[in-house]
Amino acid sequence: MHIAVLVLALMTIANPAWADATKPVKLVVLGDSLSAGLGLPAQEAFPQKLQKALQAKGIAVDMTNAGVSGDTTSGGRDRLDWSVPDGTDGVIVELGANDALRGIDPALTRTALTDIVQRLKARKIPVMLCGMLAPPNYGADYAARFNSIYPDLAKQFGVPLYPFFLEGVAADAKLNQADGIHPTAAGVDIIVGNIMPTVEAFIGTITEQRR
Repeated sequence: MHIAVLVLALMTIANPAWADATKPVKLVVLGDSLSAGLGLPAQEAFPQKLQKALQAKGIAVDMTNAGVSGDTTSGGRDRLDWSVPDGTDGVIVELGANDALRGIDPALTRTALTDIVQRLKARKIPVMLCGMLAPPNYGADYAARFNSIYPDLAKQFGVPLYPFFLEGVAADAKLNQADGIHPTAAGVDIIVGNIMPTVEAFIGTITEQRR
């Protein structure tokens, strides 16, 4: 019995890196209805499908869906501390669609997203940004001010960016629900497929930092 305990203790001391390497990467998707999965069964939501796709590639992740329907960037900032618990390895930020839909001043959106990135960086939690594009009805000036937020912040803080979260899905009636805004399950599959390389690279960076 004592030998078994000793062997176990030695294994624990000798293999911290091994233990770390097999520990799932804890990711939080901080988002709005696009990640909450509005109108879809829970298992069809973006974070759940992303986790499944990563696991199919042998990448161990523990994904938390912190999507709140109707949330703006300011709303995400206000709940940041309880949405992203200590021990989180990385955060995928998917916010801004509601800001654009409501025509919120892009300066406010920029400030809220800046605060989110800065606060996570202060906690030593890596961040990946998902970009959003403004709808055309607010005009070219609004679109230029809004659309530049994400690439600007990615460059400023040196964080990875997936340029447009709804790439390949937006404005395609077959891939959106009746409201024309929220993806169907098939639409979510396309988003997951498109975003995978960026997420894999993000997880790779997190895993490297653990070593």
